Amino acid sequence: MTDGPATGLTTAAAEWNGVERLFGRPGEPSRCWCRFFALTGPEYSALDPAARKAQLKEKFDGGSPAPGVLAFVDGQPVGWCAVEPRTCYPRVLRSRVLRQAEESAPPDSETAPPDAADSVWSVTCFVVAAGHRRSGVAAALLRAAVEHARLNGADVVEGYPVDREQRPKAGPADFYHGTLNLFLRAGFTVASSGVPGRAVVRLSLTGPKGA
Repeated sequence: MTDGPATGLTTAAAEWNGVERLFGRPGEPSRCWCRFFALTGPEYSALDPAARKAQLKEKFDGGSPAPGVLAFVDGQPVGWCAVEPRTCYPRVLRSRVLRQAEESAPPDSETAPPDAADSVWSVTCFVVAAGHRRSGVAAALLRAAVEHARLNGADVVEGYPVDREQRPKAGPADFYHGTLNLFLRAGFTVASSGVPGRAVVRLSLTGPKGA
């Protein structure tokens, strides 16, 4: 997931038809349907892929903001980034990565946990189709995710990327969180790196540091 030119690349708030086309290809997205962070462990295990798909589709039927953004090349969906209010992700709220960030930051520091949970949006997952990786799709998705969150009332956007320098043996399957460098290049700052190889990063959308 690195920057680079991608001819005909565009992004937009996700719509169900494009998500279904992208996730319907063989691979982990067709099994998870981006429900891993949206469910507790027992809830996730209790659902088969068809039920997870149906639950994601409900997100597009409820009149709320889309739960993510899509990237297209020449009109074909090639990438997805999940972004919603952090309160939509119970597994994130219970995670050791986030707990470390909230326990370690001094209350008056720039990395202190935001006060209003509903104004914090989380970037939890990237999907980039084979053949379109390392072509700038992930970077474009992250920019679109930040803008989508901003337009829908977010004050802070948060991510939980993998630090490739600390996890040099991590494979492609580990990078659905995104990489630390991807977020840093987009203007995020590290709030915590208390869990080896993982970070909590935040971008303020208010004040002079808003992107």
